[in-house]
Amino acid sequence: MAQTRFAPDRGLTTRMVTTMFFIGLLYVVVVGVLVVLLKGAWVVVLLISGALFVAQFWFSDRIAAFSMGAREVTPEQAPELHGAVDRLCALADMPKPRVAIAESDVPNAFATGRSQKNSLVCATTGLLRRLEPEELEGVLAHELSHVAHRDVAVMTIASFLGVLAGIITRAALWSGVGRSNRDQNAAIAVLIVTAVSVAVYAISFLLTRLLSRYRELSADRAAALLTGRPSALAAALTKVTGQIARIPTEDLRKAQPFNAFYFAPAFNKESFSRLLSSHPTLEQRLDQLGRISAELGRA
Repeated sequence: MAQTRFAPDRGLTTRMVTTMFFIGLLYVVVVGVLVVLLKGAWVVVLLISGALFVAQFWFSDRIAAFSMGAREVTPEQAPELHGAVDRLCALADMPKPRVAIAESDVPNAFATGRSQKNSLVCATTGLLRRLEPEELEGVLAHELSHVAHRDVAVMTIASFLGVLAGIITRAALWSGVGRSNRDQNAAIAVLIVTAVSVAVYAISFLLTRLLSRYRELSADRAAALLTGRPSALAAALTKVTGQIARIPTEDLRKAQPFNAFYFAPAFNKESFSRLLSSHPTLEQRLDQLGRISAELGRA
């Protein structure tokens, strides 16, 4: 990873490596099961699986940007947004990512890309309308931290592997694995495919959720230390969370599938299990920023 002035986080690095190891292991198991079950088509299984993985890795930023309605903008089209990104990149000593805006009233932001040179940072029109300049810089610093630490690339790949594993096994199930031999072996094959699909999806879901919550706290901390204004980020968090609660449910549901990539989740009800949440609670994030503010005050 190219060095930046964002505070390093060994805990985040350890979690990313662990997550990718187990997700990769799951992926190998799924492909292995399919190769065994689809004996006559193992070459096709390997080629398709490999091609999809490579495509996701190289085009993850474009796929995510398109899915979330991001539109790349020039400095002339969005001078304030570009100005904030320029200042933060100079402060962090990192390459400037592409800058985009998503036409959405949901106040949020996200970053994507497999590396610092191929990254994109996007803010919604709803966020740009609601935040003060210092608050916006806090949010953008949070997103740039994801790029600098490369956890956004890990999340993109990890999420894709889990989903792909489930899709492949379910496709094998619906295509009729073993139906040509209506015997006990066919029934066993169907059960194996179903069991693998469920297990892979569940394990990958939990792994990415655990990583997602930690990476958000890490990005909050890195952004607060870089800007030296944890109170501005805390104000942005409070404002965004409060404003999201007033957004129509229909709009929030459109954003919900991308919760793990957003600055704040579209849905994060108190009754929702913390184990399944993509983000730490607002209280946890504000508590951490409060401690950082106290630390900076004593320094």
